[in-house]
Amino acid sequence: MSDPAIGRVIVAGSTTLRFPQHVKFRHDATRGQWVVLAPERLLLPDETAVEILKLIDGSRPVDDMVATLAARFDAPRDVISADVIAVLQDLVDKGVLAA
Repeated sequence: MSDPAIGRVIVAGSTTLRFPQHVKFRHDATRGQWVVLAPERLLLPDETAVEILKLIDGSRPVDDMVATLAARFDAPRDVISADVIAVLQDLVDKGVLAA
């Protein structure tokens, strides 16, 4: 979903996200951690963000990601949903993810 008034993608349960062509998410053996590489940027996501980013495949809606994580961590779906949407919205706003 997007808000045409402000030109911003709003992440919701039905939103499907992908990494833009210029952004790479990978494990950096030198650092021993996952990184997000974008032009002139290096992001070091925390463990929560890494679990979420591993599910980004360009075809899975946010609701499916939430269900997967809620089952994996045996956590309430509404708590997981709030955290996932907050992380994804921040990354969309930074241009790291696209709809």
